[in-house]
Amino acid sequence: MIIKGIVHKFGNNINTDDIIAAKYLVTTDEKELGKHCMENIAPGFASKVNKGDIIVAQENFGCGSSREHAPRALKGCGISAVIAKSFAGIFFRNAINIGLPFLALKDVDEITEGDSLEIDLSSGIIKNLTKNQTYKVEAFPQFLQDIVVCGGLMNYVKQKKEK
Repeated sequence: MIIKGIVHKFGNNINTDDIIAAKYLVTTDEKELGKHCMENIAPGFASKVNKGDIIVAQENFGCGSSREHAPRALKGCGISAVIAKSFAGIFFRNAINIGLPFLALKDVDEITEGDSLEIDLSSGIIKNLTKNQTYKVEAFPQFLQDIVVCGGLMNYVKQKKEK
């Protein structure tokens, strides 16, 4: 599975309240949550995202509460993947549940805002098309790619049951 998009860069400890403020937790609709994604720390962020864009962050991305609203908001505003030095455990479980891929990369400092990336989830190859650099990370397992393609764990399970 190949993902291409433009980078939106964030720092350390981006928590779930930074991703989507608690006042918007009255819905689980991805599109509605996406309209307010990152608005407390990056006003206007959602309007700058094009479908397929990628977040690149530092350490401990998605820390905080255990709500699925955070990855839903990211997906709802058009983010197709998140790359960070490290993730909070609860975030990566919730990201899988809703079908948002994530990759851990130590070299995120080499990637800058606005760079164009191509991610091959099957091989774990990330290409920075802007800087002509290539990074290798752990490949995203096939069953997780299947969950992403299905749009999340619940859809994946439904499709498996139907077969």
